[in-house]
Amino acid sequence: MQLIDHVSVTVRDMARAKRFYRAVMSALGAVVAYERDDAIGFGERNRPESDVHTYISVYRSAAAAPDPRRHCCFRARSAAEVRACHAAGLAAGGSDDGPPGLRSYHHGYYAAFLMDPEGNRIEAVFHRGDAA
Repeated sequence: MQLIDHVSVTVRDMARAKRFYRAVMSALGAVVAYERDDAIGFGERNRPESDVHTYISVYRSAAAAPDPRRHCCFRARSAAEVRACHAAGLAAGGSDDGPPGLRSYHHGYYAAFLMDPEGNRIEAVFHRGDAA
């Protein structure tokens, strides 16, 4: 079962967030699902005939505040994609919160962590990193 259908993140500076999330999501192969002045979404929305998808929305909000416990983790298709996501995020204004590498969560858990420009924690993971 895929538990998450969609998730939303809030930011104060939409232009900066769009630059970051476009870079990170592109590295993970996620397409823009929709875009407005105050929001952008990535991934694919579910529909009655196909409900196996997931997406993230990034919304502008004057009340947005960083929380070090807020965390969004995205699946990567390879360890190379994890590395590409991390590099893209750094180049687009994010900061390192854990470089790409194997973690102790389970055998093969290969991940990288970033803070987006607003302080939201982002992770990319590949669960078969030992095979990479």
